[in-house]
Amino acid sequence: MSIKIVTDSTADINKEMCERYQISVIPMQIILDGKTYIDRVDITPNEFLEKMKAADELPKSSQPSIGHFIELYDQLSADGSEIISIHLAGELSGTVRTAHAAALQCNGKVTVVDSTFISKALTFQVVEAAKMAQEGKTVEEIVNRLNHIRLRTKLYVVVNTFENLVKGGRIGKGKALIGSLLKIKPIASLEDGIYTPIANVRSYSQVVKNLVKHLKEDTDGKEIKEIGIVHADGMELATLLKEKILEAFEHLEILIEDTTPIISTHTGPGAIGFMYYAE
Repeated sequence: MSIKIVTDSTADINKEMCERYQISVIPMQIILDGKTYIDRVDITPNEFLEKMKAADELPKSSQPSIGHFIELYDQLSADGSEIISIHLAGELSGTVRTAHAAALQCNGKVTVVDSTFISKALTFQVVEAAKMAQEGKTVEEIVNRLNHIRLRTKLYVVVNTFENLVKGGRIGKGKALIGSLLKIKPIASLEDGIYTPIANVRSYSQVVKNLVKHLKEDTDGKEIKEIGIVHADGMELATLLKEKILEAFEHLEILIEDTTPIISTHTGPGAIGFMYYAE
């Protein structure tokens, strides 16, 4: 008997990592101009951004159906394996609730975990769980470790446009108008699945300075275990941030990756996500 790991496509995890650690990804869906796309299956992040820019309305995301979860759980547990299913924050989507419902109806034994994060901050937990499963750790040991990582993880989001936040109901039109007129670039954190604005700056250099400051303060006296930068057509800012981090932390390996359309739907083009955990 083994333990198998499941996550969803908001994890921003590449195929190589999934194959290496035997991680199963259940994809989300995107509805754009009346057509439904399977996240990263029949539309890439770059293709999505181009279509979103030309669309009349904000795309909508849709969680996997309970039937898809049950089918995957039954398939993975057919050999007697247990499953740990780790998903994006319950505050942002009903996915984790659907996973819980499927866990009660499938034939296997499934433990569902709310990561309280998205993107690479979700991936940190998923990959650690998969590594521990390969080492023969128990479900309890893995879940305890995920709780430890979660409490030490930070996630910051920077957007370049207010349009998607307004359409998605994250901020009001008045704030967006003022922000646009002042050319403000809001920085927000995601804590316990809640989007919380923490600073307003007016240039990329100020964004980078602010984020590097948080990184230094949060990791002082600790070892940075994982770090990641993702973007939605925001490579310029992502690259500037990476360069400045490497000036202060020369030993780090930092990949810049495209984020899922599920996330860029809400952030709009030009956004970046910055995540790390240390202990």
